[in-house]
Amino acid sequence: MEVNETAERQRLRRELVDLLNTYSGEAQHIGHAFANQHRLHATDMHALLAVMHAERKGAPLTPGKLGEAIGLSSGATTALIDRLERGGHLRRTRESADRRVVHLRYADAGMALAIKFFAPLAPRTDKIMSEFAVEELQTIERFLQSMITSVVTYRDELRNT
Repeated sequence: MEVNETAERQRLRRELVDLLNTYSGEAQHIGHAFANQHRLHATDMHALLAVMHAERKGAPLTPGKLGEAIGLSSGATTALIDRLERGGHLRRTRESADRRVVHLRYADAGMALAIKFFAPLAPRTDKIMSEFAVEELQTIERFLQSMITSVVTYRDELRNT
């Protein structure tokens, strides 16, 4: 590797990490605004995002998996789910042959609130994505997925110390 390439790689590493941190912080501000408007806790937002992402992947979370994903005890997870269910954000379903297995789904009322709040952001992000070729977006997807995996792995290590 050339000296210039090494220097550029180091510059890009610093810049990309700074950009990821800035994006994360700004996205959290928007999430907090949604939470404040709907009287939700930060933990509630983490739970709703985890449930939404799991649903999109076709693998809805159980209460236990939700607790693991956001780092809560069983009792705290139950209280969280009860609160979100009362507020119309989540619903419990039994979709398995084993009726003891409960899955968590985003409730229609909660989804309607989220769609209304976040809808103005969609055309902005769509416009930016339209400026990139599919191959570029695939590279970005691979990069972000790898970065998330790295952060989640470290988070899990910290929980186990």
